[in-house]
Parts: sequence; structure tokens; C-alpha cells
Amino acid sequence: MKEEFLHYLWKYSLYNSDALLDNEQKRITVIHPGEYNRDSGPDFFNARLCIAGTEWAGNVEIHTRASYFDTHGHNLDPAFDNVILHVVAENDRRVFNTKGEEILTSEMVFDPKLYEKYFDLVNNPFIIACQDEINCIDPVFVRQWLGSLVVERLQEKSDQILKIYSETGNDWEETFYRLLSRYFGFRVNTEPFEMLATAIPFRIIRKHSDNRFQIEALLYGTAGLLEEGLFREALNDDYYSGLIREFKILSSKYSLQPVHGWIWKFSRLRPANFPTIRISQLAAMLSVTGGLFSKALEANNMSQLRDTFEVTASEYWDDHFVFGKKSRRYPKITGSQATDILLINAVVPAIFVYGQSRDSSDIRERAISFLEEINPEGNSIISEWRSSGIEADSAFISQALIQLRNHYCKKRRCLECRIGGKLISLGKPFRRQDELILEP
Repeated sequence: MKEEFLHYLWKYSLYNSDALLDNEQKRITVIHPGEYNRDSGPDFFNARLCIAGTEWAGNVEIHTRASYFDTHGHNLDPAFDNVILHVVAENDRRVFNTKGEEILTSEMVFDPKLYEKYFDLVNNPFIIACQDEINCIDPVFVRQWLGSLVVERLQEKSDQILKIYSETGNDWEETFYRLLSRYFGFRVNTEPFEMLATAIPFRIIRKHSDNRFQIEALLYGTAGLLEEGLFREALNDDYYSGLIREFKILSSKYSLQPVHGWIWKFSRLRPANFPTIRISQLAAMLSVTGGLFSKALEANNMSQLRDTFEVTASEYWDDHFVFGKKSRRYPKITGSQATDILLINAVVPAIFVYGQSRDSSDIRERAISFLEEINPEGNSIISEWRSSGIEADSAFISQALIQLRNHYCKKRRCLECRIGGKLISLGKPFRRQDELILEP
């Protein structure tokens, strides 16, 4: 039996309170179980108990066996001197603190069906352990939990964003530019786009916000895509030659050091996702007076946000995918799916973190509300949930389901999941021992 299961029982009072007894076999009344501690020290801080008619305030430590108090070295650690109750599944030894004082130890009695259900979940062979039972839970309850998971996911992304913010000298426009560029790589070219955004600062691009061609020259040149010999068929291409001339002037002015053009990946990509196309679309977004992030913050609805981030590559790319080679003519728009990816992974998180840094609940809530208006991702994780009967009708739900699957289901954190905790509290008949695949 794992201690985390006993923590769960104690935290939610899912034990037989009448059987929680002191050394005189008198009932211990739990006024408050305390604050759950995941770091070093006792498991629950500031608990309030009534023992032998006296109210006590202090910490509670929990083990499967009382002897583990000594095994874990707590008897030698002053941090455990304020433990007022030692709760165990098996009381096999008297234990003492560093002062030599005996610590009151009491066995926790609980319905075995609770443990059976927990055991059943953690031994389920499927990643989503509760996939056959999740529909038994009230949809309102599930929705509330998913709402918390969306915020949790956004807060996790804040660490990465704030790191960039610090690296850029606390410049939100520069931070957003780097973040947006990263996701323009759409996984395959993520690293090259990150290198590009670092090599050509936004402060330089901003000086040319009124001239899209110059921004393209800066981006293509710094990306190394204007290197001699990279596109041999483009030697007599006017647009390509114009970019080279413009970049020579600008690179000399700003002392730019291009990245290597051969790092960009074209193979196994749909032509519409070629970096040549994506860079032109990025240039279109950056051709905004006043800054792209400022415009994102000003958006009050999804329509305004889409107008900013759903753009078209320059006219040259209407009949090209690479420099110097013509193709069937059609405008290269970012498209709703690509725009959604940028909104979900870069725009919304940046707005949320900005709101958090300004302690603005209005900005944070606006960021979350945007997710409710964006289409859900279509990937294998969302397909897994669909097979379990959970349908994602927006990015708000799909982002929550990704967080739930990767950070709870996959790691078997069922006790920390509100859905898992709810199912465990209901109990279920125990499976046969030969069906189990994991140790409890």
C-alpha cells in the first residue's frame, strides 16, 4: 500500500472516524486535517485535533507502518517534533521524536473497497485508466475539473514565457515575437525559427514595420535562405535578387549574423508548410505599427484576434513554394488550422501570463475565453478521449484533456485527479489478482 493513498483518505476524511483512537481507546476528533505538504517535513501542517478533551494544533505524519517513522529518519529530525498525531495503516512500533517524547500513533480504519478501487485504477492497462467509467461522473463536475486544468496548463507555460521575458530585458513585444516564431516552426522547424528570432531582434524589425519587403529581406537573410547556392534556380529571379540586395544593405547596417541556411527542413512537409512560405507569413504579421503583441492585447473578441494572425504570404508566393520555381497559383494563407495552433500555443498563453504579471483577472479571463472560441486540436490524445466518450468541442476542452492525460493519467496520479478521486470514493469490486499488471 502506498502512503499517498492514506494521504488521500486523511485529506478527504474517507476513513472510519469512530475508529481513530488514542492510547486510552478514546475517539480522536479531527477538527481540521491540516494543509497537505508535498515538500519535506510532515505530511499535513497546522492540523487541529481534539484528543482526550483537549484541542491540539500541530502537524500530522502518515505512514503505512509506524516503524517507517524511524526508517525514514524522522526520529532524528527536529522538523517532526511538532507532530501531534502519527496516522498509520499498521501500528507495529512505538515511535519518539528527537526530544524522546512518544508520538501518539493511531491506526486508520477504512473501507477496503476504497483501496480495491484505487488498486484497480493504477493497474489498468490503458493510459486513461477510467475510460470505461468516466461517463458515470456528473458532466458538470468533470467540466469544473477541466476548467482548473486549463488554468494549470497555462500556468505551466508561464515559466517558459517568463524566462524569455527575463532574457529579453523585460520586453513583452520581444518576448512575444520569440514565442510566436517558435510555434511558426510547427514542430519540424521549431529550432531554426527559434534561432532566427534570436539572431534578428524584434527591435530591428520594428524599425521597418511600414515596409514588408524589408522585413522579409531581414528574415530570409538572417535565416540563411539567401545563401549563394541554396536555390540555384532562383539566380535570375527578380524577387530573390531584390531580397539579396536589400539584405546586404540591412545586414551591414545592423551587423547581422545569419544562421546556416541548411538547418531548415523541407522534406516530408506539405509545400504550404515550407519555411519559405511561413517566413513570409510571419513577416506579414510583423508588419504592424505599434507592435504585434500590443495589437493582440487590444483584441476584445476572436474575430479581431483572427484578423491579426490569419495572414497571407506576399504575392510572389502565390505561384511559388521555393525561390525560383513556379507552381500552381493560389494565395498562401496561414489557414484556420495553423492559425489555431498559433493562438492556442503562443497568443493565448502570452496574454494570460501578461495578465498574471499585471495581476489583472480581466486579461486572464479574456485569454481563457478565447480558448472557448477556438476549435479543438485534432491529435491522438483527443482521439483517445473521444473513444472514452469525452468529446472536445473547443480548445478550452482539448487543452484541459491534454493536460489531464499527460500529467495525471499517464503518471497514474489518480488520487490527485478529481475524476479519479471521485471514482475511488465510490468503490468497486476488486479485480482478480492475475489481472493486475503493476505493484500497488
